[in-house]
Amino acid sequence: MPIPIQVINGKKTVTVLENNPLVMNALSTHLGLSPSLQFHDIYTLDSSSLTHIPSPIHALLVILPLTPAWHASRESEDGPLQPYTASGPSEPVVWFKQTIGHACGSIGLLHCLINGSARKYLLPNSLALQIREQAIPLQMDDRAKMLYDNEAFLNAHQSVAELGDTVAPDAETGDRLGQHFVAFVKGENGNLWELEGSRKGPINRGFLGEEGLLSEKGVELGIGRVIKLEAESGGGDLRFSCIALAGGEE
Repeated sequence: MPIPIQVINGKKTVTVLENNPLVMNALSTHLGLSPSLQFHDIYTLDSSSLTHIPSPIHALLVILPLTPAWHASRESEDGPLQPYTASGPSEPVVWFKQTIGHACGSIGLLHCLINGSARKYLLPNSLALQIREQAIPLQMDDRAKMLYDNEAFLNAHQSVAELGDTVAPDAETGDRLGQHFVAFVKGENGNLWELEGSRKGPINRGFLGEEGLLSEKGVELGIGRVIKLEAESGGGDLRFSCIALAGGEE
């Protein structure tokens, strides 16, 4: 029986997910992704050592520790921004503000599935496709409420919470982990988008054109940017976990 959803300080709270292909492939299936796409572990960012990963790569899902250097960078970027107001079919990516406690993993996964090239592999009438279509006309807060109230999404999250290599943490332990899930996807316009539900909105990290998410440029603009911040600050916490959503037709 899945771990029950809790209400903590008046907010629905789910169980922290592990950034593991087993977990995210199972959740992707629940959300309605074609089995032709699968998540794979990324052990190195050296493109010459990634020959085991099928192509194309549609999205990256990364978990990173919130170090002082990254926290300062986030504050500097988000501070001047106004609340996100984009919606509608012309929105370059569909982004969700996170209001469900500890749902950063499933919301990160959702960002991977409903944006970029992966969304072409969502099955008709799938939960992820329904969520995407419902979200498109909604403003940020209404969109977040729609997801918050979506019992099928919450139950899908909890159904995979005990998979993986570690024991699922309780809510209090989850609060202390200090890690963030971030999705990186390439939009239809060729831009690299950083998507995280605890930021002020989606972040355009620059133009990739025909280059891939794990190309030298893709790494530099994406996950490599955070690693560089930490290295240049003199911090020693360069840990990260990265999985790539890959497969399907070129």
